[in-house]
Amino acid sequence: MNKTELVSLVAQNAKITKESASDAVDATFDVIASALQSEDTVRIVGFGNFQVAHRKASTGRNPRTGEPIQIKASKIPKFKAGKALKDAVNG
Repeated sequence: MNKTELVSLVAQNAKITKESASDAVDATFDVIASALQSEDTVRIVGFGNFQVAHRKASTGRNPRTGEPIQIKASKIPKFKAGKALKDAVNG
């Protein structure tokens, strides 16, 4: 499913226009991204948690030359599904 299909289904299920659904979906994604930029955790009961994980700096290898390279420390977004979502997928 892509974003356009998601917006269409949200509009249909909520009985709102596609424009309103698009605004709601965009706002939801923006709020989650903003919270993660501040390193806050977004907990949606019954769905899951969005949080920031920290990846340490490490040494890797250039696949072409085999030469060692330094990989910088970074932050990555992480999602952990909640029990209700897991049950829905497996049920």
